[in-house]
Amino acid sequence: MALGNWLLPEGYMWKFEHPNAQSPREIEALFDDLVGPELAAEFWQGFRATFVTEQDIAWISAEGMNHVRLPINSRVVMDEAGELIEPGLVLIDRVIEWCRTHHLWVVLDLHGAPGGQTGTNIDDSPHRAPELFTDERYRALTLKLWRALAARYRDETVVAAYDLLNEPLPNEYQHLYAGQLRDLYRELTAAIREVDRNHMISYEGTHWATNWDVFTEAWDSNSILQFHKYWSAPDRPSIQGYVDIGRELGLPIYMGEGGENNLDWIQTAFQLLDDSDISWNFWTWKKIDTFTSPCSVVAPSGWTEITDYAAGKGAKPDCARAHQTLNQLLDAMAASRCRYRPEVISAIFRRPPLTIPAFGFGFRGQGESYETAAGVPLATFRSDDLVTIRRAGGAEGGELDWNRIPRGTADGLLVRLGPGDWVAYDIVATSSSRFQIVVALQPPALDISIDGTRIEVESAAEATVRGTTPQLDGGRHVVRLTGLLAETLVRSIEVAPAPVS
Repeated sequence: MALGNWLLPEGYMWKFEHPNAQSPREIEALFDDLVGPELAAEFWQGFRATFVTEQDIAWISAEGMNHVRLPINSRVVMDEAGELIEPGLVLIDRVIEWCRTHHLWVVLDLHGAPGGQTGTNIDDSPHRAPELFTDERYRALTLKLWRALAARYRDETVVAAYDLLNEPLPNEYQHLYAGQLRDLYRELTAAIREVDRNHMISYEGTHWATNWDVFTEAWDSNSILQFHKYWSAPDRPSIQGYVDIGRELGLPIYMGEGGENNLDWIQTAFQLLDDSDISWNFWTWKKIDTFTSPCSVVAPSGWTEITDYAAGKGAKPDCARAHQTLNQLLDAMAASRCRYRPEVISAIFRRPPLTIPAFGFGFRGQGESYETAAGVPLATFRSDDLVTIRRAGGAEGGELDWNRIPRGTADGLLVRLGPGDWVAYDIVATSSSRFQIVVALQPPALDISIDGTRIEVESAAEATVRGTTPQLDGGRHVVRLTGLLAETLVRSIEVAPAPVS
């Protein structure tokens, strides 16, 4: 689970409209404008103390995560002169201690390198340019920072890896500086290994970590290659290139950021990663008024006045009003006051209650995740699987927009089953339980089984069939749907605790 927004705030997590108040510098300038530098500094001190606490870490651990990825802005831990900022480092130390207590590892992620590695808001670059690659001073500062971090944490077993640079060089820059990125990765590796032979090093590709052309050799045997996954198809063809490069170089691969999408995409993407034995990290734990993170900060009523002002859509709140709103926002950021969205965690881990899209069957291949006599794959999604996936309403062709496929709409995807065809879906019970399974389909005729045992269909309404499992032990179970008719179109599978009789 990522701890985004804490040491490097990003505007969208605050509900600031692009392009205003997007980077930490821009958000800080906005708050200075609203309440003055002194009160703004008090806010940021309170924010660092409130947004991530031990309660958050304990909660993440209790949900079954085994590590957190901690995005770091270099300005929090090193000044422009290259001097370390001890209070900033103490914030990292504090998270490490909480993670020790709650049995989590920590990946240290340099999200905002000195000068900026992306030239966008996400790296807090001073001039919206990747000056890390154009100004030798910033390169030297980055080397100094990683050497210092490695020296500080070289014997710290809670730290799992050093993530050198988050998402370096988007498309408009990668053709200019890819060679310099390779050189810098080698230099950073050498600097770290001067003081730390123990910790794993994580290297990210260019263009939001999706382009791995820079990886032509293994720079360190104790390393891992990292990609990020947003809005792309949750299928094996979308990740096969990463798998191939990792295998060629003999290195493990890691999906270090993914999420920010609807539950159908989340459920399917993380099924794909688990079935492919790819380690992953979900982005991100907490945001303001969100449906895509487990923790949603409930913004105070005055917050829209601030976001409207930042967007140029409203008047500037007076200082007293803005100060009151910021204090109320701080109070709302405590984990205990957030609105928890367990459906996000359910989608990640496939834990009931859960609605699984029909296209989210397993990725273990024919004979294990599906069987079909005459499937016609969808060219733009799961093209390596033989199951027929159709667009609802019969639409054909074109790329799929994975940010615009909510459940139950005409833009959704259906699975077609012929007689004897089947598809299989994972669910994970957290304890011994019975579940009710409701399949949305047309026409209402289907066999349902759990772990190979057929479930009696209790009712078949106009567009659903329903059945109840026997008592299941905690752990992974497989729901299989088998077609009985010449054509059955399945939309989704809802799995929820069975009603108490």
